[in-house]
Amino acid sequence: MKLIVGLGNPGEQYQLTPHNLGFLAIDHIARGCGAVVKNRQCRALTARVGMGSELVILAKPETFMNLSGQSVRELLEQYQLTPEAHLIVIHDELDFPLGTVRIHQRRSSAGNNGVESIIDALGTQDFVRVRLGVAPEYRVSDGAAYVLTPFRKTQLKLVDEVLDKAAEAVKTILAEGPAAAMNRFNRKETEEA
Repeated sequence: MKLIVGLGNPGEQYQLTPHNLGFLAIDHIARGCGAVVKNRQCRALTARVGMGSELVILAKPETFMNLSGQSVRELLEQYQLTPEAHLIVIHDELDFPLGTVRIHQRRSSAGNNGVESIIDALGTQDFVRVRLGVAPEYRVSDGAAYVLTPFRKTQLKLVDEVLDKAAEAVKTILAEGPAAAMNRFNRKETEEA
């Protein structure tokens, strides 16, 4: 069993913002499995799905981004899972352009408050992260304000593409392991051309 957690903030006002890309990815994966993320447990909305040969719990913490670790710790305890073997966290990443997907393991939070909360709550950095780039093409003076502002209509096609890539990355992690996913998704754009 794996626990796949998407980070975001509950509430309609945050629904289509860059900071909620983790939530959007979880909903996208759930739809692909014919499920809806609506069960309430451990301060999160969850769904149980099968992906390949793996049973998966999809989760969207309702604790707000900065307290995500509380819910993640409770979910891991509930299912008797360990972060290093069972946890995959999907979150937005302002350091990468919108549309980028990168897989990492055993890394610092890189300034993401939700990831920092998880590291603090679990006492480890040893879990898989699917980082979804959200940086716009134009320069922003206030990153915090940008990630809480709804996507522009011109960005939505790219958002759909990154959600497809995120789902594919998760499938690769589950089927082939994190190292294979890193090899596939962490290539530079010039290598992909």
